[in-house]
Amino acid sequence: MEKKDNAKKAGGIFDFVSIIALAIVAVALSFTFIFRTITVVGSSMYPTLRNGDRIILTAFYTEPEYGDIVVTSQPCEDPIPDVLVKRVIATEGQTVDIDFNQGIVYVDGAALDEPYIAELTRDREDFTGPVVVPEGHIFAMGDNRNASTDSRDDRVGFIREEYILGKALFRMLPFGQFKIG
Repeated sequence: MEKKDNAKKAGGIFDFVSIIALAIVAVALSFTFIFRTITVVGSSMYPTLRNGDRIILTAFYTEPEYGDIVVTSQPCEDPIPDVLVKRVIATEGQTVDIDFNQGIVYVDGAALDEPYIAELTRDREDFTGPVVVPEGHIFAMGDNRNASTDSRDDRVGFIREEYILGKALFRMLPFGQFKIG
């Protein structure tokens, strides 16, 4: 009877360890092929994201849309970081113009409703508009418009869709602030 109890306990332990191992493998595979994590560097996406926030993005991102927060690895001139976190403002074929006196961004002639920005857009960088977004590209900007190097800067310019690593889904760190606005 004691041997049966010991065998039963050993079987239970083996089942538990197997489940934990399978869960670890599933999470590792998910974060290798489906999801990615990125740490936000800098304040260009403030107030939506802060320096040091850790975000999870999906690798299955095919069609950029206005308002998406994306991570791009498009090669840029120094001293631009290798990875940029920005918000999609316009997609291919759309026309972007910015009224720097009023601080308003227009896409196809319509003013954008941007409750997520830190302040009105006053920093021109290299922007001379209006501009039409070329095929296969996006126009992206940081939410902290006057402290963001983005598509207004010639070093970044239009971002090629093939360099988009993914769309931000939610914030992993800090805990308790998961939603990305």
